[in-house]
Amino acid sequence: MAALIACSAISMAPSVLASEPGQASKTKPQAVKSVTVYVAGDIADCRKKPYTESMAEKTAELVEAGLANDPKAVALTLGDNTYPVGKPEEFSQCYDPTWGRFKARTLPSPGNHDYGMPSAHGYYNYFGDLAGPERRGYYSRKVGQWQLISLNSNVDGAQMQAQLQWLKEELNNNPRRCTLAFWHHPVFSTGGHGNNDIMQAAWKLLSDAKADIVLTSHDHDYERFVPLDEHGNIDQKNGIRSFVVGTGGAKLTPMFFPKIITEIRDNATYGVLKLSLHEKSYDWEFLPVAGQTFTDKGSGSCH
Repeated sequence: MAALIACSAISMAPSVLASEPGQASKTKPQAVKSVTVYVAGDIADCRKKPYTESMAEKTAELVEAGLANDPKAVALTLGDNTYPVGKPEEFSQCYDPTWGRFKARTLPSPGNHDYGMPSAHGYYNYFGDLAGPERRGYYSRKVGQWQLISLNSNVDGAQMQAQLQWLKEELNNNPRRCTLAFWHHPVFSTGGHGNNDIMQAAWKLLSDAKADIVLTSHDHDYERFVPLDEHGNIDQKNGIRSFVVGTGGAKLTPMFFPKIITEIRDNATYGVLKLSLHEKSYDWEFLPVAGQTFTDKGSGSCH
């Protein structure tokens, strides 16, 4: 389940400058230099436990605490927001009381389980305009100094071609020093589902545009790769750094043998990825739920 990051525009409120008596006050907009995002996919599954005892509740607590400490921070979802088939009641009874607590500050993307219902109507009815225009499942937002692009890895044929054309135009018309994309099905993964070719063309467009980060899920584990070029070869200078973050709450799953392109991975820990997006760089840190200890942290520069 792969995901591109797309976020809605966020800016700090303008500061009011002091003025002399009789003079009109002036306002000076202040650009947001850094923004924090909290990320996970494969989230809400209440088939065996009520939402209060679910792992989605535990990961939601991590995100909620982060958002409470930073009014500019946002959450991203990497698809498979509910299980098993994305019914409206799954959203209302399992997702909404957990991750839905910060719905207004969420940039979502859809997964294959969300498309278990015809046209993913549970997903689009729940998220509404947050899911992008025309129920197509992809959109772009400026967040701080970054361009965040959410893509839909659940379409093919003419719909996929329309998405790719949109992505090409978006990258050409709105160039940013730093770009993050997110969707559900990973192009590269050593999890049980393995690599997914469906988003290879999107990866190439992002690679050509020197995008910086791609986030996905689908495999219920955490995996971070070395920066990779359009073919999946190591490219420390210009490659895309990608993460699989399928640790949002659904049952964790087995992994295959690691590859040379894998830097770190884990399939025993629930949690969320915290990304601090700066003007020309970024930091990452995997935050485990209470009682678990795996973590991963580092930093990188935009191209």
